Amino acid sequence: MESIAWMAWTPPTAIFFAALAGTLAVMTWLAAVYPEAERVGVLRIPTTRGDRLFISLIAAAVIHLVWIGLVGTDVIATLPIGEEGFEISSLWLASGISLATAVLIFRTV
Repeated sequence: MESIAWMAWTPPTAIFFAALAGTLAVMTWLAAVYPEAERVGVLRIPTTRGDRLFISLIAAAVIHLVWIGLVGTDVIATLPIGEEGFEISSLWLASGISLATAVLIFRTV
């Protein structure tokens, strides 16, 4: 674990990378089982599932950066887990907004 001590490995970071790996695995499985077909949505350009995933990831990055710039990363609650408790950052709200945006993008773009 010493070799990766330079990175801030927190539970949210681990959850993010696990969710990203899971998403890529599901997208790969979907591409193998159900071949992709381009469709035209509100952007008026043909997009595939992969294109919509990329747009969703870029939108999530922008949402999080704007959230950090405007709201910050203050703790909004502390759960009584463990000796010190488990702090819940306001970034979880940004993650929820990003997830809702991704659903919207996959349905309309």
